Amino acid sequence: MKRRDFLRYSIALGLATHYGWATATPHMHHSEMMQPNMGGIGTMQSADLPLMPQSAMPSGQPLSPLVQLANQSDQSAVFEANLEAKVVEIELAGGKKTEVWAYNGQLPGPQIVVNEGDTVRIHFKNSLPQPTTIHWHGLAVPEAQDGNPQDEVLPGQTRLYEFKIAENSAGTYWYHPHPHGLVAEQVYMGLAGSLIIKSKTDPFAHLQEQHWLISDLRLDQDGRIPPNTLSDWINGREGEFVLINAQLTPQISLNGNQRLRIWNATSARYFRLHLPNVEWIVVGTDGGLLEEPLSAGDELFLVPGQRLEVIPRISQNGTATLISRYYNRRKMMVREAPTTLTLAKVELTQADVALPQRLRTFAALPPVAVKRTVVFRERMPSGMNGDTASMLQNMFLVNDQVFDMKRIDFEGKQGETEEWLLFNSSHMDHPFHIHGTQFELISRTLNGETRQEPYRAKRDILNLKPMEKAVIRFVQSEKGLKMFHCHILEHETLGMMAMLHVK
Repeated sequence: MKRRDFLRYSIALGLATHYGWATATPHMHHSEMMQPNMGGIGTMQSADLPLMPQSAMPSGQPLSPLVQLANQSDQSAVFEANLEAKVVEIELAGGKKTEVWAYNGQLPGPQIVVNEGDTVRIHFKNSLPQPTTIHWHGLAVPEAQDGNPQDEVLPGQTRLYEFKIAENSAGTYWYHPHPHGLVAEQVYMGLAGSLIIKSKTDPFAHLQEQHWLISDLRLDQDGRIPPNTLSDWINGREGEFVLINAQLTPQISLNGNQRLRIWNATSARYFRLHLPNVEWIVVGTDGGLLEEPLSAGDELFLVPGQRLEVIPRISQNGTATLISRYYNRRKMMVREAPTTLTLAKVELTQADVALPQRLRTFAALPPVAVKRTVVFRERMPSGMNGDTASMLQNMFLVNDQVFDMKRIDFEGKQGETEEWLLFNSSHMDHPFHIHGTQFELISRTLNGETRQEPYRAKRDILNLKPMEKAVIRFVQSEKGLKMFHCHILEHETLGMMAMLHVK
């Protein structure tokens, strides 16, 4: 073992020994916690909690489509609906009722489908015991509508989210909470939903669609969703039940005449999706279609928050098993044996689909007006004195600082092209996310080797391996505050986040 790895594990194990494990308590209002707005750090769960066995959850049922949110407007080009974040009890496993936090009482939250150019009006009610927001992940919307942590909706309150869908923004998006210090808890309790923007000139409009929203869930033996462990806070929470559309190992029928949209809606789990006899043809990323189809071979790599649109090129009819191969993201405090996850049983049917050589054309970005550097770093405590919460809240840094809602980290200008050098100066993977725009990846550098990105794509999530650098470029079309952060939700919650103010 390298010396830096030995020190890393020694410090982490020392923390676990010194701080121990706190007793679990029910979810509390944030004002009752040891640390305000920190989503249960003061109610940390023991790592040896007995969990619900996999066999206790019903499995193998036909995949259910995601339930769409009904449009209540009778006006053309207007989507209007109600969303309520509330506490409900659902029987998930073992014949026991589980308290979940869900949009409109559904897991996952209802799917929103709109068109380019539409005006969206969401009447939102917060019936949770905590403040919350709705963040429209990946969309360019005005600051006041983005669900920023500065704009919390308090328990019992309502508010209207209203914004216009930009032209040329068709793609696969999602929505989830974004109150600072509470994001991780609210998402693992169930708050997330999908959002699709339809194009007026979609080259795949004639294809059937299938949607896989992948999430994960932890249940204790009594059917409760327990708080995070110390390891969860440090590495990101990975629930033991991995679900597609809230179902465990569903039966799926997939044919080559379908467009498949996939969401990684987990807090921290990485996927390497493999399906025998299938070549994945990627046609879209976070921000919509690529310029041309791209073969990903037999594996799709998705990090937390990321989305893909693919066409399955099936070489043989029959039944196959969808798996996720192991990915080592270099967790601390954990030495795990490589494991393969079984996600679904899939009935494959061949079909010939003629793919257009050109899917869309990206306009050239204006010349770069400003260059910045963003560094993700982990700071290990110098000693074993102090409390666990304070240690965690000073561990994950952006440009050597933890998030402060009163601090502006960068000042930018509307419509200007920015070039950012992203550097993961740490020893685990971190997925970078920025609000309000889609960026283009220009190059990556790892182990002294720089590789230019061979194709153009719109993204809002980019994984950074340890010691990896990446160059991205983007334009912010809306004024206001734009968060950028690690999308491992525990790291974001602990302050691995900063702010760009666009004027």
